[in-house]
Amino acid sequence: METPGSQSSLHRANLERVVRAVRMAGSLTQAEIARSTGLSAATVSNIVRELKDGGTVDVTPTSSGGRRARSVSLSGDAGIVVGVDFGHTHLHVAIGNLAHRVLAEEAEPLDVDASAAQGLDRAEALVKRLIVAAGISPEKIVGVGLGVPGPIDVESGVLGSTAILPGWAGTNPRDDLAARLGVPVYVDNDANLGALGELVWGSGRGAADLAYIKVASGVGAGLVINGQIYRGPGGTAGEIGHITLDESGPVCRCGNRGCLETFTAARYVLPLLHSAHGTDLTVARMVQLAQEGDPGCRRVIADVGRHIGSGVANLCNLLNPRRVVLGGDLAESGELILGPIRESVSRYAIPSAARQLEVVPGALGGRAEVLGAIALVLNEMGDSTLLDESVPTDAPAPA
Repeated sequence: METPGSQSSLHRANLERVVRAVRMAGSLTQAEIARSTGLSAATVSNIVRELKDGGTVDVTPTSSGGRRARSVSLSGDAGIVVGVDFGHTHLHVAIGNLAHRVLAEEAEPLDVDASAAQGLDRAEALVKRLIVAAGISPEKIVGVGLGVPGPIDVESGVLGSTAILPGWAGTNPRDDLAARLGVPVYVDNDANLGALGELVWGSGRGAADLAYIKVASGVGAGLVINGQIYRGPGGTAGEIGHITLDESGPVCRCGNRGCLETFTAARYVLPLLHSAHGTDLTVARMVQLAQEGDPGCRRVIADVGRHIGSGVANLCNLLNPRRVVLGGDLAESGELILGPIRESVSRYAIPSAARQLEVVPGALGGRAEVLGAIALVLNEMGDSTLLDESVPTDAPAPA
């Protein structure tokens, strides 16, 4: 048994700090590990050598600032992580290792009216198929990240009322999928996972405070404060889609009038263009037409951007984020939507907050949520299993 404050417990704590830093970043040089953990370069060097000898990390030559360096990442054999993303009309699964390498990935259409059981049947089958295709042993899976488009009670795992997947309200997809796959499952809503995905792999890298705005069948924001997802006690933080813009506006699915969602979500916006482009119009096609110069599509996208900007301005005044990342198909329209967002922010936000804000498109596109599901597992899993398999708990501290 370790005594708190003893040399062995301090050494164990330092091991965990190094492993966590590498686990979250994917790969770091030893100098970067020292900066992120606050440990001395000599301590990091000794710990990396110990972890490498135990098979927990791989070390490869690299360069940093024109100088030779050593890049440290978790071993590709240390474990497998699965990401599962349920959307309004899709199921997306990705499998990766702890070094942040995606080994297999596939998406397929999903009937919005399917029950939770039917959706989870599909997810179970797709996960198992990809594991076989990638030649992975199921025993290597350390966890599954699950994303759903609705409010989640993080403690209980129960999905709240949702009109996006109506057959799922009141279910517990976390526990159901864990029972099917026999591994721990971590669940969160799609906007939070999009924020995590962009934070780890995309346009959010390097930002400790950001908001990821997803505009699709609904509108949500994933909030990152001091490097961590902020969910609120009930898991509903970031429901930016239900900010009231017009008290006399259209009735929203939440029961209120004039919510931001009623001016920006696809099912409200696309009908504005049906007379010109037909009822089969999609957001991706609208964006394409706008880029080709269609005046109606350009106007609708600009209006959506101004409305989103009003919501972002409220976020600026409340939370003062450094960066806002726009995800979903609308982000592909670039400055056609980003310009109007910035215009509204500069008009409605506190000037000092608006000056500090950077508004950028997401870098991951439709992969943000499923990669965020992988990042969720990397964030929530502990380091004890990794260390216990390679480094004895009572290992003496290196000299």
